[in-house]
Amino acid sequence: MTDVLVVAEVSEGQPRKATLSAISFAKAVAEGTGGAFDILSIGDGAESAAGALTGFGARKVLHTEIGGGYVSETFAPTVAAAAGGYGVVTACASSFGKDLLPRVASKLDAGVASDISSVAVEGGDILYTRPMYAGNVFGTLKITTPVQVVTVRQSEFEPAAESGGASPVEAFGAVDGGDAAGRIEVVNLEVVKSERPGLTEADVVVSGGRSLKSAENFENVLEPLVDALNAAMGASRAAVDAGYVPNDLQVGQTGKVVAPKLYIAVGISGAIQHLAGMKGSKTIVAINKDREAPIAQVADYFLVADLFDAVPAMTEEVKKLK
Repeated sequence: MTDVLVVAEVSEGQPRKATLSAISFAKAVAEGTGGAFDILSIGDGAESAAGALTGFGARKVLHTEIGGGYVSETFAPTVAAAAGGYGVVTACASSFGKDLLPRVASKLDAGVASDISSVAVEGGDILYTRPMYAGNVFGTLKITTPVQVVTVRQSEFEPAAESGGASPVEAFGAVDGGDAAGRIEVVNLEVVKSERPGLTEADVVVSGGRSLKSAENFENVLEPLVDALNAAMGASRAAVDAGYVPNDLQVGQTGKVVAPKLYIAVGISGAIQHLAGMKGSKTIVAINKDREAPIAQVADYFLVADLFDAVPAMTEEVKKLK
């Protein structure tokens, strides 16, 4: 029997959608081992976020209010203290989870399975599968320490749905972060607000590559299609490095991993690092003049055309359908 603690990611008093993928993982482990799962909501607005997490079947929802913004040196001691009695501690493999949970693991002397894509329980052992070498190889591993720390890939675990009922909510006291926490202060947080869906949460993603040639073409050619489809906009690393768009739009191994219902790649050749971030998409459409482009290997629909002709035409057709 293994109990699981889910560390919720909180933003503006609400749990982020990424947390629901971690809950799906926790349910799978708890059901497979005969255990249960709890949720820890931590940070600014933790109590409010805890209230929004009571309908997902957790045994209980804990909340720890810590002001001053996210600082891993402040959060990690509290999460480690809350982890007492649990066999698995988990969060989504977002920038939050990737930063926080290794520090928690260090405090718990726990083994880590990062960015996992699936989990199975066999003979009482929990087996984790994770991509390696930009997704070309998948490895299966087992952690042998008493506590296991796991981050889960959001694109591979369906967001948990509310199951009814209401989990009890309890406060959990914050633990002093010590000298390390005292030397760090969040001075300012700049949040980019957009009317478009978030890149990792959108049902449709339209990404552009270096073939768009300029930031102006991203704005004038690609953005009308993005808005017509009510999609999120992404980009290849080459486009980001060229300065066409900010790096928070980068999709790929060193950017964000997405798995929308529809992914449209415009002028992207499909380097292995980019494919690692989007090949889990349900339907992939690619537009490229080069019929031999690597992205053709994963595309469900491949249009051999000049993007400067094809994208405006596609945009007009989408608008007509709407």
